[in-house]
Amino acid sequence: MEVKAKIAPSMLSSDFANLASETQRMLNSGADWLHMDIMVLHFVPNLTIGAPVIESLRKHTTAYLDCHLMVTNPIDYVEPLGKAGASGFTFHVETSKDNWQELIQRIKSLGMRPGVALKPGTPIGDVYPLVEAEAPVEMVLVMTVEPGFGGQKFMPEMMDKVRILRKKYPSLDIEVDGGLGPSTIEMAASAGANCIVAGSSVFGAPEPAEVISLLRNSVQKAQQKC
Repeated sequence: MEVKAKIAPSMLSSDFANLASETQRMLNSGADWLHMDIMVLHFVPNLTIGAPVIESLRKHTTAYLDCHLMVTNPIDYVEPLGKAGASGFTFHVETSKDNWQELIQRIKSLGMRPGVALKPGTPIGDVYPLVEAEAPVEMVLVMTVEPGFGGQKFMPEMMDKVRILRKKYPSLDIEVDGGLGPSTIEMAASAGANCIVAGSSVFGAPEPAEVISLLRNSVQKAQQKC
Protein backbone atom coordinates (compact mmCIF):
# COMPACT_ATOMS: atom_id res chain seq x y z
CA MET A 1 0.00 0.00 0.00
CA GLU A 2 1.47 3.35 -1.03
CA VAL A 3 1.44 6.05 1.61
CA LYS A 4 0.38 9.48 0.41
CA ALA A 5 2.34 12.68 0.69
CA LYS A 6 0.85 14.98 3.31
CA ILE A 7 2.17 18.49 3.82
CA ALA A 8 1.37 20.00 7.21
CA PRO A 9 2.33 23.64 7.76
CA SER A 10 3.20 24.20 11.40
CA MET A 11 0.82 26.80 12.78
CA LEU A 12 3.43 27.62 15.42
CA SER A 13 4.95 29.85 12.70
CA SER A 14 1.65 31.53 11.85
CA ASP A 15 0.25 34.86 13.01
CA PHE A 16 -1.64 33.75 16.12
CA ALA A 17 -3.71 36.93 16.08
CA ASN A 18 -5.20 35.78 12.76
CA LEU A 19 -5.24 32.03 13.20
CA ALA A 20 -8.45 31.39 11.28
CA SER A 21 -7.34 33.38 8.25
CA GLU A 22 -3.86 31.86 8.41
CA THR A 23 -5.48 28.43 8.39
CA GLN A 24 -7.45 29.26 5.26
CA ARG A 25 -4.37 30.76 3.64
CA MET A 26 -2.48 27.50 4.14
CA LEU A 27 -5.35 25.40 2.82
CA ASN A 28 -5.66 27.67 -0.21
CA SER A 29 -1.93 27.14 -0.73
CA GLY A 30 -2.38 23.38 -0.91
CA ALA A 31 -1.81 22.19 2.65
CA ASP A 32 -3.15 18.71 3.45
CA TRP A 33 -3.00 18.99 7.24
CA LEU A 34 -2.46 21.76 9.77
CA HIS A 35 0.15 20.91 12.39
CA MET A 36 -0.74 22.14 15.88
CA ASP A 37 2.05 22.15 18.50
CA ILE A 38 0.67 21.86 22.01
CA MET A 39 3.11 22.77 24.80
CA VAL A 40 2.32 23.65 28.40
CA LEU A 41 5.73 24.31 30.01
CA HIS A 42 6.14 20.63 30.97
CA PHE A 43 8.30 18.23 28.91
CA VAL A 44 9.42 21.24 26.83
CA PRO A 45 10.06 24.76 28.18
CA ASN A 46 7.54 26.59 26.03
CA LEU A 47 3.88 27.55 26.14
CA THR A 48 1.76 27.59 22.99
CA ILE A 49 -1.86 26.51 22.57
CA GLY A 50 -4.30 24.06 24.10
CA ALA A 51 -7.78 22.65 23.64
CA PRO A 52 -9.60 26.02 23.77
CA VAL A 53 -7.71 27.25 20.72
CA ILE A 54 -8.37 23.99 18.86
CA GLU A 55 -12.05 24.32 19.71
CA SER A 56 -12.16 27.91 18.46
CA LEU A 57 -10.31 27.06 15.27
CA ARG A 58 -12.55 24.06 14.58
CA LYS A 59 -15.48 26.47 14.22
CA HIS A 60 -13.74 27.99 11.20
CA THR A 61 -12.41 24.94 9.37
CA THR A 62 -13.01 21.29 8.61
CA ALA A 63 -9.29 20.73 7.99
CA TYR A 64 -7.32 17.87 9.54
CA LEU A 65 -5.81 19.26 12.75
CA ASP A 66 -2.63 17.29 13.37
CA CYS A 67 -2.00 17.83 17.09
CA HIS A 68 1.47 17.14 18.52
CA LEU A 69 1.38 16.88 22.30
CA MET A 70 4.69 17.91 23.88
CA VAL A 71 3.45 17.35 27.43
CA THR A 72 4.37 15.06 30.32
CA ASN A 73 0.86 13.69 30.87
CA PRO A 74 -0.79 13.28 27.46
CA ILE A 75 -3.61 11.10 28.75
CA ASP A 76 -5.03 14.15 30.55
CA TYR A 77 -5.46 15.91 27.21
CA VAL A 78 -7.25 13.20 25.26
CA GLU A 79 -10.80 14.06 26.30
CA PRO A 80 -10.39 17.86 26.05
CA LEU A 81 -8.82 17.63 22.60
CA GLY A 82 -11.32 15.06 21.41
CA LYS A 83 -14.18 17.32 22.42
CA ALA A 84 -12.42 20.34 20.91
CA GLY A 85 -12.27 18.70 17.48
CA ALA A 86 -8.68 17.52 17.10
CA SER A 87 -8.16 15.11 14.21
CA GLY A 88 -4.84 13.52 15.13
CA PHE A 89 -3.32 13.09 18.58
CA THR A 90 0.42 12.43 18.60
CA PHE A 91 2.01 11.85 22.00
CA HIS A 92 5.64 11.33 22.96
CA VAL A 93 6.86 7.82 23.67
CA GLU A 94 9.17 9.21 26.35
CA THR A 95 6.19 10.25 28.47
CA SER A 96 3.98 7.22 27.86
CA LYS A 97 5.98 4.06 28.49
CA ASP A 98 3.65 2.91 31.27
CA ASN A 99 0.22 3.66 29.77
CA TRP A 100 0.50 3.82 25.98
CA GLN A 101 -2.01 1.02 25.41
CA GLU A 102 -4.72 2.81 27.40
CA LEU A 103 -3.72 6.08 25.77
CA ILE A 104 -4.14 4.73 22.23
CA GLN A 105 -7.50 3.20 23.09
CA ARG A 106 -8.79 6.47 24.53
CA ILE A 107 -7.58 8.46 21.54
CA LYS A 108 -9.36 6.13 19.12
CA SER A 109 -12.53 6.05 21.24
CA LEU A 110 -12.87 9.80 20.76
CA GLY A 111 -12.48 9.57 17.00
CA MET A 112 -8.92 10.82 16.77
CA ARG A 113 -6.02 9.19 14.94
CA PRO A 114 -3.20 8.13 17.30
CA GLY A 115 0.44 8.83 16.57
CA VAL A 116 3.65 8.56 18.55
CA ALA A 117 6.62 10.94 18.48
CA LEU A 118 10.19 10.49 19.61
CA LYS A 119 12.92 12.98 20.46
CA PRO A 120 16.27 12.89 18.64
CA GLY A 121 17.98 11.07 21.50
CA THR A 122 15.36 8.32 21.81
CA PRO A 123 16.14 4.96 20.16
CA ILE A 124 13.86 4.12 17.26
CA GLY A 125 13.15 0.70 18.76
CA ASP A 126 11.13 2.34 21.52
CA VAL A 127 8.22 2.86 19.12
CA TYR A 128 8.12 -0.64 17.63
CA PRO A 129 5.74 -2.07 20.26
CA LEU A 130 3.30 0.78 19.63
CA VAL A 131 3.29 0.21 15.86
CA GLU A 132 2.95 -3.54 16.22
CA ALA A 133 0.32 -3.57 18.98
CA GLU A 134 -3.13 -5.07 18.53
CA ALA A 135 -4.45 -1.50 18.70
CA PRO A 136 -1.53 0.33 17.09
CA VAL A 137 -0.57 3.92 16.52
CA GLU A 138 -1.14 4.96 12.92
CA MET A 139 1.76 7.38 12.53
CA VAL A 140 5.29 7.84 13.87
CA LEU A 141 6.69 11.36 14.15
CA VAL A 142 10.48 11.49 13.99
CA MET A 143 11.65 14.78 15.47
CA THR A 144 14.44 16.25 13.36
CA VAL A 145 15.14 18.93 15.98
CA GLU A 146 14.81 19.00 19.74
CA PRO A 147 11.10 19.59 20.46
CA GLY A 148 9.95 22.86 21.95
CA PHE A 149 10.82 25.72 19.61
CA GLY A 150 10.47 26.52 15.93
CA GLY A 151 13.23 27.68 13.62
CA GLN A 152 15.86 25.11 14.64
CA LYS A 153 18.42 23.52 12.33
CA PHE A 154 17.52 20.19 10.69
CA MET A 155 19.40 17.16 12.05
CA PRO A 156 20.22 14.94 9.03
CA GLU A 157 21.37 12.06 11.25
CA MET A 158 17.72 11.49 12.19
CA MET A 159 17.09 10.20 8.68
CA ASP A 160 18.54 6.85 9.72
CA LYS A 161 15.48 6.43 11.94
CA VAL A 162 13.17 7.25 9.04
CA ARG A 163 14.92 4.75 6.76
CA ILE A 164 14.66 2.00 9.37
CA LEU A 165 10.96 2.70 9.91
CA ARG A 166 10.14 2.77 6.21
CA LYS A 167 11.91 -0.51 5.57
CA LYS A 168 10.23 -2.17 8.55
CA TYR A 169 6.74 -0.69 8.02
CA PRO A 170 6.17 0.08 4.29
CA SER A 171 2.58 1.31 4.75
CA LEU A 172 3.12 3.43 7.87
CA ASP A 173 2.65 7.20 7.89
CA ILE A 174 6.05 8.59 8.87
CA GLU A 175 6.15 12.26 9.79
CA VAL A 176 9.19 14.51 10.18
CA ASP A 177 9.19 17.82 12.02
CA GLY A 178 11.93 20.38 12.41
CA GLY A 179 13.94 22.39 9.92
CA LEU A 180 12.11 21.06 6.86
CA GLY A 181 12.18 23.19 3.74
CA PRO A 182 13.48 23.28 0.17
CA SER A 183 17.09 22.64 1.26
CA THR A 184 16.33 19.60 3.43
CA ILE A 185 13.24 17.95 1.92
CA GLU A 186 15.23 15.69 -0.42
CA MET A 187 16.96 14.04 2.53
CA ALA A 188 13.68 13.43 4.33
CA ALA A 189 11.79 12.29 1.24
CA SER A 190 14.50 9.90 0.06
CA ALA A 191 14.67 8.38 3.54
CA GLY A 192 10.96 7.55 3.34
CA ALA A 193 9.12 10.32 5.16
CA ASN A 194 5.70 11.06 3.68
CA CYS A 195 4.18 13.50 6.19
CA ILE A 196 6.14 16.75 6.19
CA VAL A 197 5.79 19.42 8.86
CA ALA A 198 7.19 22.78 7.77
CA GLY A 199 6.94 26.04 9.66
CA SER A 200 9.14 29.01 8.86
CA SER A 201 10.00 27.72 5.38
CA VAL A 202 6.31 27.92 4.44
CA PHE A 203 5.08 30.90 6.44
CA GLY A 204 8.21 32.91 5.67
CA ALA A 205 7.98 32.34 1.93
CA PRO A 206 6.65 35.00 -0.45
CA GLU A 207 4.55 32.26 -2.09
CA PRO A 208 3.70 29.48 0.42
CA ALA A 209 1.94 27.50 -2.31
CA GLU A 210 5.22 27.12 -4.21
CA VAL A 211 6.99 25.72 -1.14
CA ILE A 212 4.14 23.33 -0.34
CA SER A 213 4.12 22.12 -3.94
CA LEU A 214 7.90 21.61 -3.87
CA LEU A 215 7.68 19.59 -0.66
CA ARG A 216 4.92 17.38 -2.05
CA ASN A 217 6.68 16.83 -5.35
CA SER A 218 9.85 15.77 -3.56
CA VAL A 219 7.99 13.12 -1.57
CA GLN A 220 6.16 11.85 -4.64
CA LYS A 221 9.34 11.64 -6.73
CA ALA A 222 11.14 9.76 -3.96
CA GLN A 223 8.24 7.28 -3.73
CA GLN A 224 8.38 6.65 -7.48
CA LYS A 225 12.06 5.71 -7.21
CA CYS A 226 11.34 3.07 -4.57
